[in-house]
Amino acid sequence: GIQSELTIEQLVFAACRGGWPASLSRKTDQAKLLVARNYFTTVCEADIQNVDGVNRNPALARAILRSYARNISTLAKKSSIVADVNASAENLQVKTFDDYQQALQRLFVIQDVEAWNPAIRSKTAIRSGLKRELADPSIAVAALGLSPSTLIKDMKTFGFIFECLCARDLKVYSAPLETELNYYHDRYDLEADFVLHIADGRYALIECKLGGNDIEEGAHHLNELKSLVRQFNRNNRQTQLREPDLLIVLTGGQYAYKREDGVLVVPIGCLKP
Repeated sequence: GIQSELTIEQLVFAACRGGWPASLSRKTDQAKLLVARNYFTTVCEADIQNVDGVNRNPALARAILRSYARNISTLAKKSSIVADVNASAENLQVKTFDDYQQALQRLFVIQDVEAWNPAIRSKTAIRSGLKRELADPSIAVAALGLSPSTLIKDMKTFGFIFECLCARDLKVYSAPLETELNYYHDRYDLEADFVLHIADGRYALIECKLGGNDIEEGAHHLNELKSLVRQFNRNNRQTQLREPDLLIVLTGGQYAYKREDGVLVVPIGCLKP
């Protein structure tokens, strides 16, 4: 089978370093990590104003990105992020948050993921909010002042960072196929972290799990979601939904394999364009 060359320690470092081309020419690990930190500083102190010439507060930009980082890979509502920022006495208004968020989107720093809303559930059962994501996991790491040594001891936090890394790689490697990345989550807690649609109609349901017992849970979710699509098609002869073409659990492990239930377990280090 295919094997990833990334150990969990190397994966944590890769997420903290980020995918910045400038880091490739740096000789030491500390120098490589500094690229993302410098980028975070530049965004908050210069780019946030230069993007459209509007005067904005660097401290507020930092606070907003820090809150985004705390809520990365979650369905945190706008009101929750505003309240989180205001907990640090920034006195942020919703209108101001919208302005900063739009500027950060124009800079391609914030890249939220929209929901996939198939007809397998009622519209009220399927969550339609945005999944909070940044363009690169290293931005979240820099915003929170984290490091590989702190994250390796906090796998719960790294799980959210890992999902951001998966989103980045899925977008980058699938770009030539004209893809769209969404997520699925309903009020019954059935979910697919990502739904990757290709322009020709094919799509994959994807769960991001670092490893261990979480892989079993992820595979169960994917097969249950596939079963819902099949059930919908049995009950609606005139309107048919395409069944997922692939069920994938992206992991932080080292070995790629196909489960008996058809789910592909793929280490993130094995993804290639």
